[in-house]
Amino acid sequence: MNKTITVLVADDHPIFRKGLCEVLSEDQSIKLVAEVADGAAALQKIRELKPQAAVLDLDMPQMNGLQVARKISELKLPVAVVMLTMHKEELLFNEAMNAGIRGFVLKENAASDLLGCIHAVVAGEAFISPSLSSFLLNRKTGAQQLLEKKPELDTLTPAERRILKFIAEDQTSKEIADRLGISVHTVENHRAKICERLNLRGSHSLLKFAYDNKSQL
Repeated sequence: MNKTITVLVADDHPIFRKGLCEVLSEDQSIKLVAEVADGAAALQKIRELKPQAAVLDLDMPQMNGLQVARKISELKLPVAVVMLTMHKEELLFNEAMNAGIRGFVLKENAASDLLGCIHAVVAGEAFISPSLSSFLLNRKTGAQQLLEKKPELDTLTPAERRILKFIAEDQTSKEIADRLGISVHTVENHRAKICERLNLRGSHSLLKFAYDNKSQL
């Protein structure tokens, strides 16, 4: 017998939210533990109920889906995120990937893709609506091209690579330190080492490099 997966749904459109709940009810291994209409309520319920998966609408009042996902990461909450959007925009897709979101489903494909996506992300795998596969390919191609242009990236340690991604999100050293549970001094040492490895000079060169290559890191 399949283990039950607890799921929260957050969407500010009542009719669409009802439809999502009906889709979830088709799978006996999934248990809906809460449905909410805004991001702030979603975060509160996630902290309270600790569901295994959270289905978040990208566009919500209070906090949008990306803001909720980033807060989940910051608080180290053990919940897999599925992002729902009606937009076929590559920039939004890359923002979601950069936030560590493994599941990305177009609303128009929710009926066919949502259940598979939930099972995938809870298992630690990625699931992207097939109609967005070109975005994923572009992202991988861009990362390869950046590596060819800047092969020194391969010399970064996993910790340095992670800090570089946070820098690309315009996080300060203090914010990065708080997220990783390390000192500001340690973050500054990592930043200096990254600059040294990537041959970056000048006070803003690291931030510019990270931001310019955000979707490829």
